[in-house]
Amino acid sequence: MFQIGDKVVHPMHGAGVVDSIVQKKVDGVMRDYYVLKLPVRAMLVMIPVDNSDEIGVRPIVDRERANQVLEAMASLKVDMTQNWNRRYRENMERLKSGDLLEVAGVVKGLMLRDGARGLSTGERKMLHSAKQILISELVMCQCASYEAVEQRIQQAVECVPV
Repeated sequence: MFQIGDKVVHPMHGAGVVDSIVQKKVDGVMRDYYVLKLPVRAMLVMIPVDNSDEIGVRPIVDRERANQVLEAMASLKVDMTQNWNRRYRENMERLKSGDLLEVAGVVKGLMLRDGARGLSTGERKMLHSAKQILISELVMCQCASYEAVEQRIQQAVECVPV
């Protein structure tokens, strides 16, 4: 169970802080909810405490793991199918996994595809969302600026040493 002040990641919204734990009655059932404050998007998300594991809410990675992910991005192999529908579904599953390296792979694959062929509106939105998720966690665990992390990601995708 998380405590108020814990830094956590929601797989589809990114990193934030447990702002409070509240009791709320929904559909006639009283439950405890985590209220997550997500700084990158300035939003609050309520997660049922009982379902947080199932949803994929987890503690943020440590600084060492974050650096490993950034360093691995340059050499990360991304294999994206040509069929946009299948590619979209596969990328969505990777994002839902909550695994930071999987999210980094989605970001890299879509950034490379955007540079080579351009992206559909749906994939452009997915790229934006995936970058927000990745950057929000890296910013929080490294105490770095949004811009600095975004630049490191860009360098990693371009295979420029960071």
